[in-house]
Amino acid sequence: MPLHVRSIAVSAAVVCFFAVCLTGWVSDLSPFTCSKRALIGAVIIYLVAAMAVKAINAILINAMIKSQMSQQKEKANGGRD
Repeated sequence: MPLHVRSIAVSAAVVCFFAVCLTGWVSDLSPFTCSKRALIGAVIIYLVAAMAVKAINAILINAMIKSQMSQQKEKANGGRD
C-alpha cells in the first residue's frame, strides 16, 4: 500500500521548523531571523520529503506490479516454468 505523501512531508517540515527555530533561539538570533530561516528550511524539507516518499511509492508499486505479473504468469503456465 502506498505511503501518504502529504502527511509525511508535513510532519517532517513541522519538525524541521521547530528544530531550526530552537537552534536560532539558542544562538541568540532575532525572532524574525529565526522564523524566516525556519520557514525556508521547512519548505525545503517539505519538498525533499515529498519527492522521497513519491520515489519510495514508485518503487513499492513497481514491486507489487512485478509480483502480480509473476503470479499471473505462473497461473497461466499451470505452475510449470
